[in-house]
Amino acid sequence: MDKAKSINDAIGQVKNSVAKVLELAKKLGADNAEVSISKQQGLSVSTRLGDVDTVEFTNDGALGITVYKDGRKGSASTADLSETALQQSVQAAVNIAKYTSVDPCSGLADKELLAFTPQELDLYHPQQLSTEQAIAIAVEAENSALSYDAKITNSDGANFASYEGFKVYGNSHGQLVGYPSTRHSLSCMMIASSGEDMQRDYSYTVSREFDQLQSPTKVGVESATAAIARLNSQKLKTQKVPVMFRADVANSLFGHFIAAISGGNLYRNSSFLLDAIGKPVFSSHLNISERPHVLKALASSSFDAEGVATVDKEIITDGVLQTYLLTSYSARKLGLTSTGNAGGIHNWQISANGGDFDAMLKTLGTGLLVTEMMGQGVNVVNGDYSRGAAGFWVENGEVVYPVSEITIAGNLKDIFKSIVATGSDYDKRGSILTGSIIVEEMQVSGQ
Repeated sequence: MDKAKSINDAIGQVKNSVAKVLELAKKLGADNAEVSISKQQGLSVSTRLGDVDTVEFTNDGALGITVYKDGRKGSASTADLSETALQQSVQAAVNIAKYTSVDPCSGLADKELLAFTPQELDLYHPQQLSTEQAIAIAVEAENSALSYDAKITNSDGANFASYEGFKVYGNSHGQLVGYPSTRHSLSCMMIASSGEDMQRDYSYTVSREFDQLQSPTKVGVESATAAIARLNSQKLKTQKVPVMFRADVANSLFGHFIAAISGGNLYRNSSFLLDAIGKPVFSSHLNISERPHVLKALASSSFDAEGVATVDKEIITDGVLQTYLLTSYSARKLGLTSTGNAGGIHNWQISANGGDFDAMLKTLGTGLLVTEMMGQGVNVVNGDYSRGAAGFWVENGEVVYPVSEITIAGNLKDIFKSIVATGSDYDKRGSILTGSIIVEEMQVSGQ
């Protein structure tokens, strides 16, 4: 049977189940209810030094139901999607709602915000692969790395995974929507040695489309070169210097920004960006846009976890904050409207003014290039930032030597406003499309 027809039939069957669950919730006394069902199946294999480490077949499903009655809320979930289990989950949610406190801010998303006819975003690209083919892909990545250079002396393994599935969401407003999606990935981690020094690093590729993955050879070679580059690292003296975050770690800074403008932290007064709408948060050259409807993108969706329609919006314009990120509940707590971000962000795009990676190094001049972050020393309440890091010392725009065992520190308010350049060397492997960024000055603690 055609894969597209098969999965659409499965979505149709699950929609029927969701409709029955919603009707049952109403019969049991719920004023309103919402139901989400997700199913996923796929294959994951890992190898190490050419031998198969694990082979995992996945065929999972899960249901979550939330009911509302007289301002009270009850939720239940189950991984068993049989009719009996679904009925038990509905009953459990209704029973729980009897004992929770009344909360005027709880409830379904406003009907006028919902996506009743969501657009197709081309997220479903299944790939038929045998276990042997999946293993061969992982082995090829590893072998490419192991044969690249004599300094590659060991492997932490390679992993290939291919999943397909779908999500269905329905509620008492009459919304009943769903979509299929796929995700394919390959990663490889190698160990390099020089004398007594040993370093590890990795590379990975991920896409909705199997054919858009980087080749196993390229992933293997990238992991090998990354590990070798870290050999014979040095420590730095404690000092204040310009810091460049490589694209694949720059997104962590924007992750802290996301936390600071998320409704949950805002209505709890637990963010350093309270009352920041309309105020400069970043340097004036920086813009952030959210584009939920990019075809085939990893973070695309026509609706959020509450069924609210996603829309294009500007988060930062010329450095100024334009909007918070709100669910229905946090929006009501703040007297605002949901922004369609229940469940997270959708394809953030960071503007670039600094050129490609090499151009960014030239702009950095002399300073620290960060390629790895460690630890979680970030306080979203006051913006204090201190994390372990590793990377490279740069002089006159050229990488000189690797560095490790250092800590970089500052306050996120100052860090955001001190971003002097953002690169066009975009990392497209996540929900935040950003290039490298340069912060004018940070405290680097070493020896």
